[in-house]
Amino acid sequence: MAWNKLIRKGIPLAFVLLTLLSCTISYRFNGASINYDKVKTITLNNFENRALYQYGPLAPLFNNKLQDAYAQQTKLQFVKRGGDLELSGEITGYDVYNKAVAADGYSAQVELRLTVNVRFVNNTNHSEDFEQRFTASQTYDSTLQLTAVQDGLIEEMTKEIVDQIFNATVANW
Repeated sequence: MAWNKLIRKGIPLAFVLLTLLSCTISYRFNGASINYDKVKTITLNNFENRALYQYGPLAPLFNNKLQDAYAQQTKLQFVKRGGDLELSGEITGYDVYNKAVAADGYSAQVELRLTVNVRFVNNTNHSEDFEQRFTASQTYDSTLQLTAVQDGLIEEMTKEIVDQIFNATVANW
């Protein structure tokens, strides 16, 4: 009788243990879902600033942030040409718009908008290739000069666009 109880409890317990031991769960905290057996290299071409309104530090800041994202969040090796993944494009928009009007008829808020055109080529799977525009914007009070808030707003917008590009290219979001 004791053996009977042991068998009734032991078999389901053994089944549960075997099931748990046979399953593996993989977490990637960087968000990248890259098959490193196929994809080992990346080519990041410099994104030139072709926006009508020019701000000198914008292109170098954007290019550095983009490169840092792939360097810190993936194991891909950077190559000058012919990478398994290739990113190119240009900054096409850097614009200021009046966003809200106050009761006195003057602008109350201003929106700064950054647009980047991206061409992505996956040389291991061309069905993932795309050309797409990514946009980010930040709003600031119209009583402030753009030059006073520009650096902080650009920092936030470039981070947002780099995250969008990273997610679209290697995170499969």
